Amino acid sequence: MQFRAFEKGIEVNGTTVFAVVDGIGAFKSLAKKYLLEAGIGTEKNGEYVIDLNGWYSHENWLKAFQNIARDIGDSVLKEIGMKIPENAQFPPWVQDIDSAIKSIDVAYHMNHRKDGKVLFDITTGKMFEGIGHYGYERVKDEHKIISACRNPYPCAFDEGIIKSMAKKFEAKAVVHHDNTKPCRKNGAESCTYIITW
Repeated sequence: MQFRAFEKGIEVNGTTVFAVVDGIGAFKSLAKKYLLEAGIGTEKNGEYVIDLNGWYSHENWLKAFQNIARDIGDSVLKEIGMKIPENAQFPPWVQDIDSAIKSIDVAYHMNHRKDGKVLFDITTGKMFEGIGHYGYERVKDEHKIISACRNPYPCAFDEGIIKSMAKKFEAKAVVHHDNTKPCRKNGAESCTYIITW
């Protein structure tokens, strides 16, 4: 289900949270409103302040997403998702569409932590659980990847992340939500996306 953390005590880093501000674009005051209402960041002299090196409650960030979805809609969530690759930390080995889609799960874990411990250790390659995953399955002999995403983020947000990463390496890439599979909007635990080029 979207907007519900899998576990308590998870945090997301400030640079990733900044994607909300970046994704809303010209409507920065709306981003500020939703993030402040969710208890993320502060306001000083009328300016919204977020510590890019800080860590923020995952549950609160999901609450901001839920309010944005309710008031503004999926198109903005998708735009925010498309800004994630520009704002979040990604592994250095990304060089083509396959490694780009594979890297989403690694980056997802690199930008979240539990009990003060980042959920992906870049030096050892060890991944820790608690937030779900972004899947990767290459269809043999086709220009096609299937990504089943089981995480608490909104469906449109994930579609934006996947589209942005795919287009970075394949200009002709198209991302579709697989409507034959379960969807988090309908209470399922995952959504599936098909990437073709």
